[in-house]
Amino acid sequence: MTSSALPEHAIAATGLEKTYGGSKKRAPKQALKGIDLTVPRGTIFGLLGPNGAGKSTFINILAGLTRKTGGKASIWGIDIDANPRGARAAIGVVPQEINMDVFFTPFETLELMAGFYGVPKAERRSDELLEVMGLADKRDAYVRQLSGGMKRRLLIAKALVHNPPVLVLDEPTAGVDIELRRQLWEYVVKLNQQGVTIVLTTHYLEEAQELCDEIAIIDEGRVVASEPKHRLLRRLDRKTLIIEAENRLQAVPAGFEDVDAELRDGALAITYKSGTASVGDLIERFNTTGEKIRDLRTEEPDLEDVFLALTYNAGQNGQRRETGIAS
Repeated sequence: MTSSALPEHAIAATGLEKTYGGSKKRAPKQALKGIDLTVPRGTIFGLLGPNGAGKSTFINILAGLTRKTGGKASIWGIDIDANPRGARAAIGVVPQEINMDVFFTPFETLELMAGFYGVPKAERRSDELLEVMGLADKRDAYVRQLSGGMKRRLLIAKALVHNPPVLVLDEPTAGVDIELRRQLWEYVVKLNQQGVTIVLTTHYLEEAQELCDEIAIIDEGRVVASEPKHRLLRRLDRKTLIIEAENRLQAVPAGFEDVDAELRDGALAITYKSGTASVGDLIERFNTTGEKIRDLRTEEPDLEDVFLALTYNAGQNGQRRETGIAS
């Protein structure tokens, strides 16, 4: 396939809905409420949201594990309704749960999965995938003999047996140690450099901030933000100036009533909106107190700040709190 024939979007969803049927004791639950989302080809795309937001439902619809109630979705330009087999062949999903037959060997596990996808024996890469995942020496051991981290790596290998152009990682580093997380991310970045589009869900927001090119945030079945990471971080119009005085402060000085000022271990922390104040103005105000400045530093909002601001609901009526997020 030439580059001109490649799809613009690795994943595209329009008006995607999912309602789970109710019962006599329980009302129907609408998990997805008209999801409009596009994942640009070649990106590392973060899909974030609190528990129960609809992330797993969205992924399961793409993987063919859950039937949507309404809307459309395509993977690598292939409609999941018109050509479900082709759409599933274009995506590999690494689930949160470790779901493998513990009495198979890693090699047998990969060979079986390759058979499910119809990969000819001459084109299978089972030994190659075990090598790159650091599992070559466990090729003929039983899966039940593998550690949790090894099983997690084997899950990624399973998702890659049919060489899909889109790889979805659903909480891939949950419960694994720091070194394994580092190794997994190095491999994920390498895959992306080779042209694989990566969709990542994670509760480790620092991972998403470091790795992702674009980020979407889902809350209560709706997309509340979807844009390049740098633009998303700029939407929180808030900065914090930390002023350390020569003498440890005992109270917030007068003159800072119009901003959010507090003491942090004897230093003055001033949180303000960039459109209503400036660093120069705040320093000038502090100088009028008679205290001498020993050190200055600023803090910018991070992805956790934006995430909390966009997904926080207050009150019984479900109205979203005023957060200072710029639209």
